Formats: sequence, C-alpha cells, structure tokens
Amino acid sequence: MTSLGVRPLLDAVSDPGVGLLAVDEAPNPWFDPSYVTDNWDSILAYTGEHVRLTVLAVLIGAALALPLALVARRSRYLSAPVLGLSTVVYTIPSLALFALLVPFTGLSSNTVLVGLVAYSLVILVRNFLAGLQGVPADVREAARGMGLSGAQTLWRVDLPLALPAIMAGLRIATVSTVALTTVGVLVGHGGLGQLITGGFASNFYRAEIVTGAVGCVLLALLADALLAGAERLLTPWSRAARA
Repeated sequence: MTSLGVRPLLDAVSDPGVGLLAVDEAPNPWFDPSYVTDNWDSILAYTGEHVRLTVLAVLIGAALALPLALVARRSRYLSAPVLGLSTVVYTIPSLALFALLVPFTGLSSNTVLVGLVAYSLVILVRNFLAGLQGVPADVREAARGMGLSGAQTLWRVDLPLALPAIMAGLRIATVSTVALTTVGVLVGHGGLGQLITGGFASNFYRAEIVTGAVGCVLLALLADALLAGAERLLTPWSRAARA
C-alpha cells in the first residue's frame, strides 16, 4: 500500500535526456482515484475513528444534557448558570482545551472525546431545554390529574412532545461534532482530519486533502439524513400535522 501523503512520481518524461520530472512539476490533481484505492485501509481506519468519536461524543453529551435541561427547567434561577456554563466551555479554543486535558488524559482519543462532549453541550442543553419548556403546562397538569407520577409524565408526555426540538439539537450537534473531530489532529486522533493535515505536510498533496474533506462532508450528510429519518419514525404525529 502506498504510504499516505506521498505524491505519485512519473518514472521519466518522454525525452530520456530530460530525466525525472521535478516534484513541483509533477501532476497534483484535486482527486486521484488511485490514491483512494492504494490507501483504502488507512482511509477506512481514519473513518472508523471519526465515526466512533462522533457517536460517543453525541451520546455522552445527550446523556449529560438531558438532566441539565431538566434542572434548568425546574428552576429559573438555575437556568442562566446552566446555559452560561455550557456557553463558556464552548468559547474555550480547542488548542487551549486540549492543552488543559493532556496532563490528565494524555495524547489519546480520550482527550478529543472529552473536548467534543464539552463542545456539544451548548447545543444540546439549549435545544433540550427549549423542547421541554415548550410542553404546554395544561398538558402536564392533565397528566398529573390522570395519576401519572413525575417520572411517568416525563417519559410519556414531556419527552414525546419535546422530541422535535431534541432531535433538532442532536442533528446540529452531530454535524458540528463531525467537523470538530478533525481538530483532534492536534493530539494525533483527528479521524479524517489526519488526511487533511497529511496532505498539507506532503507538499500540499491535493488528493489527500480533498479525500479527507469530502469524507467529512459525506459523514455529516449521512448522519443528518439518518437522524432526520429517525425523527420521522419517532414523531408520526408531526407528519400528520404537516399533511
């Protein structure tokens, strides 16, 4: 398999007296199918890492965002601190955040994962809270009047009615995380971002850069399409209302 970032060289030009073509004059296409086929195993490995980090970050972020949103909904005095804290974390530059995490998590994928979870919270908490606050108070009162407990009201009334806003937050957070995962190249775990930086390091090898960039775009589009499909399946009443 051809090593990543190595630009294909011409064996020789047609005139034997000229010799090998200089590197700067060698073809440098924006897309080279031979690069993809020769480096497929590495591309697949980077894609797998990218997907794993994205999925874990969004799942962990959602698991943290839901209780935070519930706390913020319960008390208006806690709403501002919860939203403010998640916003402050989002404003921290990734380079600085990774530098703070490395002493504890090392140069590992865990460093990237913690950073991605932190960045996802500002999107997830706000959308989860907006969805929960959008549940009509009279509907919740009716659920209590029917004898539902607090937990039953949450699972059978609040979450189903808040689901469109929750799914919108998950879609935005997922697409954002796909893009942010590339920053993990700072600690050597950037998924497809490794191809982008590898291309720059290899005398601006366009095929490698484009492969990484296009791969990120395709992953984001695929993830958004899957979540959109899941939303349609989970909220059939929304389709009926639009019909």
